[in-house]
Amino acid sequence: MHNTAPRTAIIGMGKTGQSVASFLLRRGVACEAFDESQISLPDEIDIVLNTGALDAQVLKGFERLIVSPGVNYNHPALVQVREAGIPVFGDLELFSEAYQNDLIAITGTNGKTTTVSLISTMLDTLSGGIEAGGNIGVPMLDLLGNGNEQSPDPQRIVLELSSFQLERANPIHPNWSALLNVQPDHADMHSDMHAYEAAKLRIFARQGEGDKAMLPAHECWNGLTEELRGRGVFVRRFGMGQADRLDAGVQQQADGSWEVFWHHYDQAQLVSSDELPAQGIHQHLNLAVAAQAAADFGITASVIRQSLTSFRGLPHRLQSLGFVAGREWFNDSKATNPEAARAALESFHQLIWICGGLRKGLDVSVLKDTVAGHVEQMFVIGTDAKPFTDLAAAAGVPCSFVKTVEQAVKQAVHAVDGVPVLLAPAAASQDQFRDYIERGNAFANAVATLESKS
Repeated sequence: MHNTAPRTAIIGMGKTGQSVASFLLRRGVACEAFDESQISLPDEIDIVLNTGALDAQVLKGFERLIVSPGVNYNHPALVQVREAGIPVFGDLELFSEAYQNDLIAITGTNGKTTTVSLISTMLDTLSGGIEAGGNIGVPMLDLLGNGNEQSPDPQRIVLELSSFQLERANPIHPNWSALLNVQPDHADMHSDMHAYEAAKLRIFARQGEGDKAMLPAHECWNGLTEELRGRGVFVRRFGMGQADRLDAGVQQQADGSWEVFWHHYDQAQLVSSDELPAQGIHQHLNLAVAAQAAADFGITASVIRQSLTSFRGLPHRLQSLGFVAGREWFNDSKATNPEAARAALESFHQLIWICGGLRKGLDVSVLKDTVAGHVEQMFVIGTDAKPFTDLAAAAGVPCSFVKTVEQAVKQAVHAVDGVPVLLAPAAASQDQFRDYIERGNAFANAVATLESKS
């Protein structure tokens, strides 16, 4: 049979690029690989590999380009290709062309992985189960079958979607979608904050009658809420507030305690924060969104409650490392921007804060009031220390520049007795580490070394 699929170039051959190549090969689509680094491909990916600087003239010889998330969409060669009218997409485009079953899509600056992980755990109890992937974890194309009866697609998929993935695809059509938040981040990969937000909102572009969407309760999303409802989308709102006014979220009781809530049909369901192993109000908001998704797919209230009260959170996301040297230590290395760090800081009454790293142009001075109200002492790591030491001075908090995570841990031992220590860098990691995972592991190892000496 003659294959009329377009000849495709894959740009960037990391985990996602290799996933794209495997997907296309399984479907008999002709493709070539391009990567600016001198790499090699696994033996099972038997296609032409071009290494070195991208050449727009060469790329214009293809009918479409599939670009990995780590490759800048505004790379000069890619801009020239788009200007020539050649489609430039990401793997989400291929996924949406191929997948026709129930799709749950989650986006936002912070909290995506936690929310997706918990949704996956709860919906896996349904007949047919669910698969999870996307921005972190399994590449989305690896979740799909071979497009035939012998290897069918999963009945349900939940995807974590970044702004880069949403930007590089025609709008997808999820049955259930959620925007968790939009906070300053990725300034180096988008032209401005407006472009970043617009990319996130593409998640709702094709939703219509019978679909469900979830938006933060903040009034800035009221206009989008009305627009979606006008298309027949059932829109839920979540946030900090009362269960009789919001669909899901966190509410405060008269005695100062907190409860996570969601709605099962019209009945509010409540779980005390004291029953939840996962720490932090921002984590509890993610739990509320996941609980509402599960309820909307028919999961019983008892199963949801059991899932919430047994979910211990994910590594590097306000993860407790236990009590060591007379205090509790928390690893929130995933807090790579000021707003994520703020959410972590405000989860504690008082704490010792380890921060610093690669700021990517983000303004940490916005944390002044939070730091003044919650931080006893700061230890700054990384190569861009001055904005953090200036923040400490403005907030009136004692501060030491210690360069490395290991030195921060050694010195934090001698800080105010009993006060917990939090790594929430408010910055990216690439000045000293490969990624936030390596940074978090370095912190955890340094804490474990303390334990072995105690």
